[in-house]
Order: sequence, then C-alpha cells, then structure tokens
Amino acid sequence: MTARRRKARKRGLYALDASGYDEGKKIVGCKRHLVTDTIGMLLTVIVHPANVQHRNGAEPLLRQARRLFPFVERLIGDAGYQEPKMAAAVARTGTWKGKIVRSCDRHRFVVLPKCWIVERTIGWISRNGRLASNFERLCRIAAAFIRIAMIRIMLRRLAGKP
Repeated sequence: MTARRRKARKRGLYALDASGYDEGKKIVGCKRHLVTDTIGMLLTVIVHPANVQHRNGAEPLLRQARRLFPFVERLIGDAGYQEPKMAAAVARTGTWKGKIVRSCDRHRFVVLPKCWIVERTIGWISRNGRLASNFERLCRIAAAFIRIAMIRIMLRRLAGKP
C-alpha cells in the first residue's frame, strides 16, 4: 500500500461506514431520515447506521433542511421523535412549529394523518431495485441513490403520460 493510500485511509476516505443494528425495528445496516413536502417530494435526506435513533439522527437532518429551505415553518413527525432531546434539537436548528402525531391506542390499524406522506415517499423510492434492500456499504452513496430515485420520480411526473 502506498503512502498516499495510507494517509487517505487514515483520514477516512476509504473507510466503510459502520453497519448498525436497530433492536426495535430489526434493521441491519442503515436507516433513512427524510424530510418531504406536503405532496411527498424529497427535500433532504440523511442516511445513518441503523443503531442511530430518530432523536439523534434528526438534528443533522434539520440543520440541512434549514440551510436549504429556510422558508419551511412546520414539521410533522411520528412518535419516534417525541422526546425532550428531540425538542431541544428542533429549538437549536431554528424556529419550527412542531407537531407529533401519535398512533391510536386501540389495537387496530388506523391511518395517521400527515405521517403517511413520508412513508409513501419511502415506498416510491423502494420500488427501485437498488434501494429495495440495503446493498450499499457507504451511507453517502445510499443517500445519493435515494436522490437519484426521487429525481426519476419527479421527471416522470413532469413528463406526464403520452
């Protein structure tokens, strides 16, 4: 190995991202954190190892969303984002109006308003073969493929039906 490659490896250029495991969701690999608009179009995405919890992975996502889209005023999240640590992260990243949508206490399926926008977007993205399961070893490459998949979806909508 050359000295140049050793230096690059030391700086982390060739290092693989850590593969995490989420005990609650039984996920090995990485988790996707998305911010979408009200019709489900992707605004920002960050991919983390699966052992990063929602509250920890949300702060870099919110910083990126605030930098790219300063006009966004309201956030809607599911119950995974309802901790005090998450509220502090939201307060540090800007003036957002936040709303947590909790699931129904009854043991039956209930469609939660507004939470299905992101789930629907993840479903659209997962139709691409490369994103159907976790093939990528680098989180930034997985995020790039998510962006490419969303570009493909938006181009299809712009083109319309022939």
